Parts: sequence; structure tokens; C-alpha cells
Amino acid sequence: MDALKLIAQDSVKEETPVFSIGDTVRVDVNIREGQRERIQSFEGTVIARKGSGVSETFTVRRVSYGVGVERVFPLHSPNVKGVSVVRRGRVRRAKLYYLRDRVGKAAKVKQRLG
Repeated sequence: MDALKLIAQDSVKEETPVFSIGDTVRVDVNIREGQRERIQSFEGTVIARKGSGVSETFTVRRVSYGVGVERVFPLHSPNVKGVSVVRRGRVRRAKLYYLRDRVGKAAKVKQRLG
């Protein structure tokens, strides 16, 4: 079991981005297409964070062409190149799954000031 913990410690990123539930973030993801690599941005609202340590993940949701799109990103994955906070959100829940049922302005999260 100690060997697994040592491997997990090596996989953890030193600088983890600081963001919370309800924040609008831009995630830069490394995409492989054959021999080529490119960085693709995915911008949306963080609706969940799960796990701890090396297995921590976060779910980002956005509406693209009228269709809700959610992606789950491992926080410590080498394919996640960066996470930048676009705007801070003010929420009172740990998980924002209720946003899936809302459309338009009702799906917005209030902005946190300060």
C-alpha cells in the first residue's frame, strides 16, 4: 500500500488552481490527434468537485448551441494544462446539479464580489 501512496504523491501537481463551486473557469486541455497535439479551451461553470488527492475531479458545464455539455476533468491530469478563473460565483450548495434542469437566465450563477 505504501508503494501506491508514493506513486500517487509523484502524480500530484505542486500548484493546484484555486477555484470553487459556481466559478466560471476556462480549462486548457491537451488534445491528441494522431501525431499532432493542440490545446483546446473549455469554458463553463464548475458544478461539482469530487474526490481527494490524486483522484480529485471537477465537472464543468456549459451550454453550446442550445445543448448542455458537461465534462469531467481530473485535477492532476497531465492533459489539463491550466485552469483559469473567469468569474467568481456565489452559491450556497456543494453541488449544482439543479442547473441541469434550468434554461436561459435561470441557469445563471450570481457573481461574488470581493
